[in-house]
Amino acid sequence: MKEFLQPLLDWYLQSLKAGGYPLVALLMAIESSIVPLPSEVVIPPAAHLAWQDGLVFLGITFTGWTAQAGLVLAGTIGSWVGASAMYWASRLAGRPLVMRYGKYVLIPSSKVEGAERWTACYGSFGIFASRLLPVVRHLIGIPAGIVRMNYLQFSLYTLLGSGIWCAVLCWLGVKIGGDISKGAMHQVTLWSVGFLAVVGALYYLFVHRHLARKTEG
Repeated sequence: MKEFLQPLLDWYLQSLKAGGYPLVALLMAIESSIVPLPSEVVIPPAAHLAWQDGLVFLGITFTGWTAQAGLVLAGTIGSWVGASAMYWASRLAGRPLVMRYGKYVLIPSSKVEGAERWTACYGSFGIFASRLLPVVRHLIGIPAGIVRMNYLQFSLYTLLGSGIWCAVLCWLGVKIGGDISKGAMHQVTLWSVGFLAVVGALYYLFVHRHLARKTEG
């Protein structure tokens, strides 16, 4: 795992020095689309790099918490762009088309139905909460678009949830990365992924059971 992950992280960190915030925004937009790119491997390494060396944007080097604020902003905007693309694609295509052909673009009907149950159960607040959960996070724009949820409302909850999620990931990148050397960046990501996976899995398990009981009832 280490041998596979470290070269990717090295490439990513080198690309960050050139791409900076726009690269983070692009990757987070991808993360909020149909592509399974975990935000846990996008934000924490960038946060650690920004804390140690700063990030350059428009010729200005941002350091410390100012750099972290920039990452939160870039990640939030990117997440909103990706989620909005999913929202409008689903709204224009409609449920039958998504359910029939979604499996060909990594959106199986089971995931769509799960996201629909989530939306039906929690409504607008579910959009906010979904941005803090694995699996549901990058798919929530689909049922929101299908049911034609108010786009401004969808955007507001998406921005709020994404902002909090990105802030948590930045904090993890700074705190975990501060205890190890830059040469061990894979440990930052592995610890971040492990920690968030456990918390997310426990919370999602609770929600899944809650939804299942409600559906049976």
